[in-house]
Amino acid sequence: MALGIDYELQDCSLARALEVVGERWSMLILRDAFYGVQRFNDFLAHLDIPRAVLTARLQSLVAAGVLRKEPYQQSPVRHRYLLTDSGRELWLPVYSLAMWGERHSSPDGSRMVFSHATCGTVLDPLSGCPSCGVPVPPEDIEVRRGPGARPHTREDAVSRALTARPHRLLTLLPPAKLPPA
Repeated sequence: MALGIDYELQDCSLARALEVVGERWSMLILRDAFYGVQRFNDFLAHLDIPRAVLTARLQSLVAAGVLRKEPYQQSPVRHRYLLTDSGRELWLPVYSLAMWGERHSSPDGSRMVFSHATCGTVLDPLSGCPSCGVPVPPEDIEVRRGPGARPHTREDAVSRALTARPHRLLTLLPPAKLPPA
């Protein structure tokens, strides 16, 4: 028997949220959208996700109003996927889960370091700047490799861009170059 995709009998807001972002790959797609990934092929190359699964997840995130799909090229038509205001509200849960993972599965230190782009201070567990005393929205956050990052093993454009130098969230990353299908 296949697993269902909803929690119909649960009268719970967490259950409703999981119906939107709880499927396998959805949170990683959102993470990449915060990193600045916008194009289908870039998600595909960075996540190593099956094409059909990526298509389904992007469609469900668009249908839920978390991402919006808009054309960036006309011939042939190609689309990019951008976080909506509703999607941007998911920054704190995405960040909090990443920080939980850092604390519990990264014995050599942080794999990625998130800092306030304005002053360079590393963010606190609630995505705030301890120096400035303010919550920091995603567009004011820089991410860079941390001391616990594994040696560079991935060669896709997204991985290269994220490891080359600090990168401001929500800023478009260079496009991936995929071999012909």
